[in-house]
Amino acid sequence: MCTTLFKNARLILPTGIFLGELLVRDDKIEAVSINHALPHFEAQHTVDVNGKYLSPGFIETHTHGAGGFDFMDGDLDSIYGACRSHLCHGTTSIVPTTITSTKASLLEFIQLFNQVELTRPDMPNILGLHLEGPYFAYEQRGAQDPQYLRDPDEREYKEVLSKTDRIRRWSFAVELDGAERFLRTLQDHGIVSSLAHSNATTEQVFRAYENGMRALTHFYSGMSGVRRIDAFRVGGAIEAGYLLDDLFVEVIADGCHLPKELLQLIYKVKGADRICLVTDSMRGAGMPDGHYVLGNKNTGLDTIVEDGVAKLPDRCSFAGSVATSDRLVRTFRNLTSAPLYEVVRMASLTPAKLLGISHQTGSIANGKKADLIIFDEHISVSFVMVNGRPLIA
Repeated sequence: MCTTLFKNARLILPTGIFLGELLVRDDKIEAVSINHALPHFEAQHTVDVNGKYLSPGFIETHTHGAGGFDFMDGDLDSIYGACRSHLCHGTTSIVPTTITSTKASLLEFIQLFNQVELTRPDMPNILGLHLEGPYFAYEQRGAQDPQYLRDPDEREYKEVLSKTDRIRRWSFAVELDGAERFLRTLQDHGIVSSLAHSNATTEQVFRAYENGMRALTHFYSGMSGVRRIDAFRVGGAIEAGYLLDDLFVEVIADGCHLPKELLQLIYKVKGADRICLVTDSMRGAGMPDGHYVLGNKNTGLDTIVEDGVAKLPDRCSFAGSVATSDRLVRTFRNLTSAPLYEVVRMASLTPAKLLGISHQTGSIANGKKADLIIFDEHISVSFVMVNGRPLIA
């Protein structure tokens, strides 16, 4: 049995920031005290936070890689390398994300992912897979390779689902032929469904929401807005995201994908309980500017990292971000003036709610997993604990 006492901390709780102490026993938070010391006892380890912030670890639900690694590279070392890179920036739980590819490539990756140790001692918690594609609209493809786009194929996705029980969420275009049946299948398997790279009308999004769709993947990016159809204005996925109060929206708050004004608007309308901060990062996250490949290192798309973001070579589209979770929190707070405890909620408790694990993690509370980080006013992470184990200190 191991006990760790955190003292002199500014605790980031869902309702605010408070001076206090926190006790971890083994892998769980055992006690939280606000504005006074915990009853005296002998802890095996004491961490003096020295007035910095003690926060729940960040939960990253949409990332393709980091640190020079892509999850689609085809080897376990790349999967672990990308996860470890995110850990250094405060991510204590992660959902590796695929990119549109062939059926053979997808099945090959799933076979590899089935071998991943989900709770390695030196890693963030690996929560499962996020499949992004291949069922996307050509008009909203962004950096998704158009040669692999297709409508939902029942034989294909049932084969995929038969090969693994590790799919946590799946993003697709809800308006495609066969999408409603696909959505029902995801519901039957308990998989979180998200709209992405979609040209859907508001009405089509409403219907998908009624059938269980939970979120909009990278809000604004790769999705329809209001447009004219036969001279009449028709709302798109973006408008549906604002109108459906309970719908979660992913926000890439790197300061590049969405300008200040849109971040402010999203925060004003959706609020911290429905915004999930995500990096949508590629292998260039945490790396210097230069040329990188999005997806498999041998068959993926060439990209250029410059100006704090990844772009296709002709600079016609972003190709994922190079952000890390600490940058998201820093940027969203600076551009919106949202209170820090709410911004942290968007990077921890709200993603946990989307994934259905908020009873286990995502906030500082008695009985929850001891996934904790320490950072300063600049959101510079200096300490990371996963399942009660200090991994960066």
